[in-house]
Amino acid sequence: MKKLTLIIVLFVFISCSSDPEPLRYGKDICYSCKMTLVDRKFGAEIVTKKGKVYKFDDLNCMVGFYNSDYEVHENMEHILVIDFAHPGTLIDVQQAFFVKTSEIRTPMAGGIAAFSNKEDQANQNEKWKGTLLEWPDVIAEFK
Repeated sequence: MKKLTLIIVLFVFISCSSDPEPLRYGKDICYSCKMTLVDRKFGAEIVTKKGKVYKFDDLNCMVGFYNSDYEVHENMEHILVIDFAHPGTLIDVQQAFFVKTSEIRTPMAGGIAAFSNKEDQANQNEKWKGTLLEWPDVIAEFK
């Protein structure tokens, strides 16, 4: 009986993980717009402290969800976005550097790309001549 109890307790703790999940392009569906995630340069994810994972195909969709207060911000363990310079790689939005430009086509016309470092942001923006943003600016863009 002790073994069964231990197994159940371990299963509950394992199943409530608040770890991020990799985005599965071609398989995952955007929580907001219901489109399949297809472009590895874009995407986002919110993971709650209880382990609920919301996946998005564009910052536009993710920030719309974030601003909706569907989930209380304090309950969000991870808010992540894809690094444009390293497709498929999720990075924390608080540490990301963003560029807003009409020079790129994002899945839902958000027009914003994220980067894990200022150098990649600056190098890409030499071509785009866009507006440099930080996370609070991105939130305001989609209000």
